[in-house]
Amino acid sequence: MSWTPSSWRAFPIKQQPTYQDQERLEKVENQLRSYPPLIFAGEARTLKEKLARVGRGEAFLLQGGDCAESFEAFTSLNIKNLFKLMLQMNMVLMYSTGKPIVKIGRIAGQFAKPRSSDFEEIDGVKLPSYRGDIINSIKFTEEARIPNPDNMLKAYNQSAATLNLVRAFARGGLADLNKVHQWNLDFIKDNPLGQKYDELSKKIDRAMKFMAACGLTSDRIPQLHETTLFTSHEALLLNYEEALTRKDELDDQWYDCSAHMLWIGDRTRELTGAHIEYFRGINNPIGCKVGPSMQPDELIELIDALNPENEEGRLNLIVRMGADKIREYFPPLLKKVKESGKNVVWSCDPMHGNVEKSSTGFKTRDFDNILSEVAQFFEIHQEMGTVAGGIHLEMTGNNVTECTGSTSCPITDNDLSSRYHTQCDPRLNASQALELAFMIGDIIKE
Repeated sequence: MSWTPSSWRAFPIKQQPTYQDQERLEKVENQLRSYPPLIFAGEARTLKEKLARVGRGEAFLLQGGDCAESFEAFTSLNIKNLFKLMLQMNMVLMYSTGKPIVKIGRIAGQFAKPRSSDFEEIDGVKLPSYRGDIINSIKFTEEARIPNPDNMLKAYNQSAATLNLVRAFARGGLADLNKVHQWNLDFIKDNPLGQKYDELSKKIDRAMKFMAACGLTSDRIPQLHETTLFTSHEALLLNYEEALTRKDELDDQWYDCSAHMLWIGDRTRELTGAHIEYFRGINNPIGCKVGPSMQPDELIELIDALNPENEEGRLNLIVRMGADKIREYFPPLLKKVKESGKNVVWSCDPMHGNVEKSSTGFKTRDFDNILSEVAQFFEIHQEMGTVAGGIHLEMTGNNVTECTGSTSCPITDNDLSSRYHTQCDPRLNASQALELAFMIGDIIKE
């Protein structure tokens, strides 16, 4: 079947809202089609080249950010804190691995969320589930839960403003390697993790001074002064994605210009579904979540559907099994893909398979389980002789209390209510994410 940006509409689809005002929906979609792209096709091609290096083991992938961006929490400080955290983790991982780090944020578009149920019930009141700010509101009222097409316009505008600030940070000097000490977030400066990062910063400072003595300064070498943070989100709401799909004049290929990289969730990866149909036609680097229900032959079919040319850097398989399941379910999948000679990037999402209910009623994730899944992911790759390409995290640069555990930030069940701010799923705070980066570095070195 020939592909068009709208051909997905002829396929069965899951996790989509039902809009009451179809006329307004069409007007919003047409308006978005007239808007400028949020990213350029050339940037997506550059990311694909970098991900090809990740797949060959020549670079490492760091992907992370909010579970779900919100309209209310849209501030320059939140964006800056996440950017600084990505820089810190980048430095730790680059120093540990000796490889360039490909940084992709769950940012500037991560507004839609799949849900396990279409309805939510509180105190006997049953309402449609919250599906992300791009669709409806988190407020528990009947009116707030009605899908609103105008939210897509607000999501576009917020994404554009976020991208503008991220590019300013990346090119305006904040990423200068001479400023590694300034990347420390206030609330981790005085804990042992902050001191550990400070020691690493001093080593980098000495290296920078030596290079400066050799005439190699950030004024002359852009790589020492600038960086690139690519954007990504789960392309769940296909009305929005289609409206931002553009054909590039240089290579005559279609690109989803809402983000550099898009991914398909574990709930919407049916081979005969609308999301696979849409994704097979865009030329961006793409991802697909791989959960414990995935079968080896099914995975090969999915790879063939999404990457029929077996192109390097095209497809990122994001493994999300759970600490208690990855050892059983992942090796057969990895073995099948290896034997089939498929070019893929393997990354580990240790968040989504480790959700649990705390004794105080909050949805949370335990740091030890997160670390355990990451460690097992690397061990399995080492045993199989394959490349563990990277990590995919839900995290924030803010001092939240949403995930329990860790040495640097020992949050208990009773602490969760203190600063539990997530729109949907619990995130690692900056201390926990940076601690995990140090531990990943140790695992890789071992």
